[in-house]
Amino acid sequence: MSEIALVDCNNFFASCEQLMNPKLLNKPLCVLSNNDGCIVARSKEAKQLGIKMGMPYFMAKRQFPQAIYVSGHMSLYQEMSHRIMTKLSSYTPIVETYSIDEAFLDLTGLKKLYRMSYNGIIEMMKEEIMNEIGIPVSIGLASSKTLAKLACEKGKTNTGLYRIGRWNLDEELNRTAIEEIWGVGRNTAALFHKYGIYKASEIVKQNEFWLKKIWGKRGIELKQELLGESVYPVDNKPALPKSIQKTSSFAHFTSDKFYIKNSLHYHAHLACSKLRRLGLKAEILCIMLRTKDFQVITEKVVLPSPADSELVINSFADKMLEKIYRPDIVYRSSGVYVEKLTEKAASQLYLFDTPKNQKSEVLAQLWDKIEQKYGKNVLSIGTMNKKEEK
Repeated sequence: MSEIALVDCNNFFASCEQLMNPKLLNKPLCVLSNNDGCIVARSKEAKQLGIKMGMPYFMAKRQFPQAIYVSGHMSLYQEMSHRIMTKLSSYTPIVETYSIDEAFLDLTGLKKLYRMSYNGIIEMMKEEIMNEIGIPVSIGLASSKTLAKLACEKGKTNTGLYRIGRWNLDEELNRTAIEEIWGVGRNTAALFHKYGIYKASEIVKQNEFWLKKIWGKRGIELKQELLGESVYPVDNKPALPKSIQKTSSFAHFTSDKFYIKNSLHYHAHLACSKLRRLGLKAEILCIMLRTKDFQVITEKVVLPSPADSELVINSFADKMLEKIYRPDIVYRSSGVYVEKLTEKAASQLYLFDTPKNQKSEVLAQLWDKIEQKYGKNVLSIGTMNKKEEK
């Protein structure tokens, strides 16, 4: 029988901020979205005040002035996520990153390797992640992903650890509403309610023919997962994205074209760095400007050949900016999107690929090496105001 664990970082964004600033510990802390529009993470204390996820910042600040509100720092969260995922990979090579703060692990057979029970293994993982990285986590353990997800949610209200096995499966299913099941949304829950099904235990009692008729193949798979049969194995091969987007708000509203151009160059670097890290190239480039009154202006272009170099991307982004920029408009944010991604190894060779493009790729690789050694943002591509040119 499989033993699958789900590791979920507790209040991840808020925990990262508290790690960087211990003065925020045990305080009602809220992390805001990249444009400070709404709340995307809350500390335990903020939840206890009644602050809701997604609540607009202006509303939360008015109703809960005692809370602390900070702007999000996505680069920090990504770095901490990388540390945690690297640590999890030291326990087992079969790790599936589910989100920036969640991962499934296949622990089957590891109790012989570690010479301890599965409960002992997840307790060790929880303590080591906290001691070595400083982020609290909850871990659920079961024989399927669906049950592991349920166990993890149960663990958050207990010691942070919870296991669902054969000995307590019936009890857990009897007290689990179908809305609590991973993958069951509002519409699906309403469908089951229509037939008088409200508990997980009632789903596993249904015959497979009826479940397939009601919810298709997913209905049968749900029953098997709830019975502890692993239908969805842990997959440690990451799914490649279909697109990459990097956006952020400006520190202040602006009409300065050169400030906006610098921001686009910064986003292009982040997008291209991720492309190279994943071994991908982009065939389509899109830039976005959002005005002060939230109107969105975009421009898209198909690149002559797939690219992963910001030096190439920037040359097109600058031309696109000239098309959509208006000096009489005040802007609040910008962004870069790359789409139609292809694996670099499978990219078609282009007869008319210029030496300039080849040189740009070499420079981009050197840029990555410098950032790996000295840290992010040690280099940047700037723009010069025409008034300063000689």
